[in-house]
Amino acid sequence: MGKDWNKAYEIGETPWDKGFASPVLKTFLGSYPLVGTVLVPGCGTGHDVRLLAAQGADVVGMDIAPSAIDKAKAFLPTGKECYELENFLQLDPSHYGLYDWVIEHTCLCAIRPSERSDYVKALKKALKPNGQYLAVFFRKVRNSLSDSPPYPISRKQSDDLFMDAFDIVKSYIPEQSYKCRPFGSEELCWMQFRSS
Repeated sequence: MGKDWNKAYEIGETPWDKGFASPVLKTFLGSYPLVGTVLVPGCGTGHDVRLLAAQGADVVGMDIAPSAIDKAKAFLPTGKECYELENFLQLDPSHYGLYDWVIEHTCLCAIRPSERSDYVKALKKALKPNGQYLAVFFRKVRNSLSDSPPYPISRKQSDDLFMDAFDIVKSYIPEQSYKCRPFGSEELCWMQFRSS
């Protein structure tokens, strides 16, 4: 059985929630502001969603935990953002082909590696033709346990998952991150969906 994400939010055991948006995403947006429709799967309490909305994107935050969605909705809006209670891996057809961008930060590392192919299927369904995928992959995780999240993903593993349908636009190890994440723990990968 997987982690009870809703209970974690209910009791406040959410060490992944740092109280502010990803420094990696914030730095990226300083050079490449996003426009259009954006989906943030596994949005938690919505820090990344609000950052994106504040700079002008039309953003949907999606999470499987009702308590996370309730907490996200309690924040004052910063722009055009909304939150939906939904399992990204079982994406509702109302989201198909709707998004110019999908932003990955802490969703892929939270699901079991055996579910990653379902994640990619949902991603392809969500994106518009030639849509963009921006991911902050966890390459290394301190004290990683094989049977519990967060699950790191190697470059080879992510290439194997995405390269049949995506082209890399840009990738790099970010200089700025949360203080608790050592340099090299994360890699930002910007990809474009080959929809044909």
